[in-house]
Amino acid sequence: MKKEATLILSHTQIEHKIRRIAFQIYENNIDEDEIILAGIANSGYLFAQKLKDCLEDISPITINLCEVKVNKKKPLDTVTTSLGEDLYTNKSIVMVDDVLNSGATLIYGIKYFLNVPLKKLQTAVLVDRSHKRFPIKADFKGISLSTSLSENVKVSLDKEYKAELL
Repeated sequence: MKKEATLILSHTQIEHKIRRIAFQIYENNIDEDEIILAGIANSGYLFAQKLKDCLEDISPITINLCEVKVNKKKPLDTVTTSLGEDLYTNKSIVMVDDVLNSGATLIYGIKYFLNVPLKKLQTAVLVDRSHKRFPIKADFKGISLSTSLSENVKVSLDKEYKAELL
């Protein structure tokens, strides 16, 4: 028997969360000339693109996007990014993902950036599920959600924005 999906966030609610998170990122980086939004490949990167668009509307800060590829099934595999080290050295980075579950994807993504000196490293997620196995927290989050380990959260940011609990 297939379980019915429960809508967590509607299109409009997600747009509001993106805008609020963008303002928080701006407020926390107001003295910066440039920020790197490092989105975890796929949904995290889409979320970073949406944040970039909003940040460019509300702030004079230069926003650069970076796609971070982490093998979620084997996070110890090589992590790759679309930017070279010289482009993020001594910069402020916001690591972005759609859902923070155990923290594994974010922690391994962040580990990649720790090979060079950074000004600041922060994290942003749309949904924080609070099932941490790693000492990582979301500096900016759209919603905190208590779920069971057997439940899944699916975020769609392509055509119709929505977040569902499965």
